[in-house]
Amino acid sequence: MFSLFLLPLFFHFPSVSPAKLRPEYYAESCPHAESIVRTVMHKALIREPRSVASVMRFQFHDCFVNGCDASMLLDDTPTMLGEKLSLSNINSLRSYEVVDEVKEALEKACPGIVSCADIIIMASRDAVALTGGPNWTVRLGRLDSLTASQEDSNQIMPSPRANASSLIDLFNKYNLSVKDLVSLSGSHSIGQGRCFSIMFRLYNQSGTGRPDPAIEPGFREELFKQCPQGGDENVTMNLDSTPYIFDNQYFKDLVGGRGFLNSDETLYTFAATRRYVRYFSKNQSAFFNAFVEGMLKMGDLQSGRPGEVRRNCRVVNGQSVII
Repeated sequence: MFSLFLLPLFFHFPSVSPAKLRPEYYAESCPHAESIVRTVMHKALIREPRSVASVMRFQFHDCFVNGCDASMLLDDTPTMLGEKLSLSNINSLRSYEVVDEVKEALEKACPGIVSCADIIIMASRDAVALTGGPNWTVRLGRLDSLTASQEDSNQIMPSPRANASSLIDLFNKYNLSVKDLVSLSGSHSIGQGRCFSIMFRLYNQSGTGRPDPAIEPGFREELFKQCPQGGDENVTMNLDSTPYIFDNQYFKDLVGGRGFLNSDETLYTFAATRRYVRYFSKNQSAFFNAFVEGMLKMGDLQSGRPGEVRRNCRVVNGQSVII
């Protein structure tokens, strides 16, 4: 999901400013908003199960870059390089069309009311709930950004090579704890990842020319077959052994040396995070509770910048859609 890029000293991290966010924000202006989002997400799940896992990750990639403002949904323009082609998003994030479908349905029901930023928050929750994970009450009332920055995304978002120490440092900048880091990494309970993300782990871990010794031998052989040197690095593999069910199997796999990404398995090999991995591997309810807490905290990240409610999540209002 997530090496960490060196951040310039002047970089502004979004702050937690949830004062205006509240449950039932659309109770009067668009009373069926949450049910509309869930209906579209359920259809997407039936059509392509992987798509809801993809949409769930939007919250991470959106909120960490200048707060939860749907900046990641903006298409590039002649004067703006957005976040879709940033290092962490290109050839990785997918299923933008699901958000388009949600937005279209909401615009028919209550035009100009529900922000794309809130759609990401609701859809991420629904992706978890619809695949067997916890359900929770989301806080709503966000505005959509007026711009996006590929550079900001490149400077912040970590790569699959990240180790636990760098991830802890990143999360700490957002006032997210070690426990939050481990529980939110459990988002990899559903979905798939590309061979591209693990080639260094398989063939040149830490410049040794050898595989990561943390990979369980049987799993390593499986990875060799699916992700051979010189093969198609866009081939995808499951992030855990129950990729369509949101559960604690992800943590059981980490304990067994079967974590797919380096940024996953490092959570078990690093002492500061290992205890939470072990705890969540044995207690699914504790994982669910911690995950919800982390998602709510992350969803409260705000930039304080001006915004609007976009009519089309891909462009700011008043701007033509380029086809």
